Amino acid sequence: MVSKNQIKLVKSLHQKKYRNIHNLFVAEGIKVVRELVNSDFKVNSLFSSDSEISLGTTEAIELVAEGELKKMSALTAPNKIIGVFEIPQTQKPNFDGWVVVLDDIRDPGNLGTIIRLCDWFGVEHLVCSSNTVDCYNPKTLQATMGSISRVNIGYTDLRGFLKESKVDVYGAFMEGDVVYGTDMPKSGILVMGNEANGVSEEIEALVTQKISIPQFGKSTTESLNVATATAILLNEIRRN
Repeated sequence: MVSKNQIKLVKSLHQKKYRNIHNLFVAEGIKVVRELVNSDFKVNSLFSSDSEISLGTTEAIELVAEGELKKMSALTAPNKIIGVFEIPQTQKPNFDGWVVVLDDIRDPGNLGTIIRLCDWFGVEHLVCSSNTVDCYNPKTLQATMGSISRVNIGYTDLRGFLKESKVDVYGAFMEGDVVYGTDMPKSGILVMGNEANGVSEEIEALVTQKISIPQFGKSTTESLNVATATAILLNEIRRN
């Protein structure tokens, strides 16, 4: 039987403060948990209300009542399994390929989708500003669908990071050069900005080349969703 302290710990990990204190995070759902269990992430504990659930691993799963699982869950209707994992050390990005940089992304779903896009397009390193939403936020983890296990994610001061980089820095702007006519190199940095304000002025000053996605529809649409824009730009980078 799961203890009250275990339930309290797991529940606390839905908040960034306690994730940082314990260096742990929570993942929910069979797909996400299975991906993480079979990756380099270290398992702290696994809880399930289904005695027949299988992760294809020898890791022990503690059987709990549905009521207990619900107390630990961040979801209104909990999945049948919850995993607690150690937050890994961030690897220093290399610039052999492309690196995506996020300047103050605030929506957990957008971040989760961008992580999944990095995985799809083979971008190994994602660098986030200190103000970007936590990648271990429960909503972000759900949106990644397990891709977080294959993308190295770090948080840092972007000004310092970009100043030290030795590759070209491409930034997404409304008034940039149209990406369809831009020759993209084999390696570089792609900067995506905040949902409401775009790339900040201090980061804009470090951008080598501004690129944009042309608009073909009515001009009443102000901009694309940042995750959608990231998908289009990464597609063009890989197509080139």
